[in-house]
Amino acid sequence: MIKVTVLYPHEEGKHFDLAYYLNKHIPLVQELLGPMGLKKEEVEKGISGTDPNQPAPFDVVGHFFFESTDEVHAAFTTHAREIMGDIKNYTDIQPTFQISEVLV
Repeated sequence: MIKVTVLYPHEEGKHFDLAYYLNKHIPLVQELLGPMGLKKEEVEKGISGTDPNQPAPFDVVGHFFFESTDEVHAAFTTHAREIMGDIKNYTDIQPTFQISEVLV
């Protein structure tokens, strides 16, 4: 299983519209990438770091699961422009991406 992780780091003064992300962006990703191998997605909202009085290092983390890296690359090559173009509608945070192989 291959996992694409999208991390939105916590940055003072930046915004993240979680309602838009959950109700508009994730359905867009499902619509575009579902036919191209997207198996499931998970979204996490950061609560805190190890110190409960400090903000989480990431405001939101999204995980997108595929069977192979070939599916990932084909899906994002085809639809990256539309998916990336929607980011400005819910945040001014620059996301970081990682593609991983799930081992356990």
